[in-house]
Amino acid sequence: MKKIGLVVKETSEKEIKNTFKDSNSLFVIKYSGLSSPDLSALRQNLKNSRAKLLVVKNSVARRALKDTPQVESLIKAIEGPCGLVFAKDEPVEISKVLCNFTKDHEKLKLEGAFLDDKVIETKDIETIAKLPSKDVLRAQVVMTLNSPISGLVMTLNQVLAKFVYCLEQIKNKKGS
Repeated sequence: MKKIGLVVKETSEKEIKNTFKDSNSLFVIKYSGLSSPDLSALRQNLKNSRAKLLVVKNSVARRALKDTPQVESLIKAIEGPCGLVFAKDEPVEISKVLCNFTKDHEKLKLEGAFLDDKVIETKDIETIAKLPSKDVLRAQVVMTLNSPISGLVMTLNQVLAKFVYCLEQIKNKKGS
């Protein structure tokens, strides 16, 4: 029979591996000095953004992520009290949540992230947090594509309106 500690480590390692496979981004944060209510608030904010914060032993996290060679430099950042934030959806929203939380709680530190098969640094996470969401970007693209068409329609409408105005002026002139 296995010891309970070994069972917990194996379960945690499996959960990290499964969650990492299902996620498209991973953020490493350091929460040293953060109070329990603040950490709970962070978890709730991340949950509202469809992300998951896992706090596990560093050795378990390193062992679970070592099979992924792309995150090797990110594994080195797992030192001290660390948390792993997994996100399935848009990383911009998660970056915003984490950056906004670090503004209010200086003890929370962003160590790095893994997005779309690339490891990025803290400054890049802050840059991503400043980006608009996918929906806003899509709306901007649609407006940009729609703008020339709208301009053409307005121009053609003005030409037609001027033609009608000219005909009306001729009619009024001949009528008087």
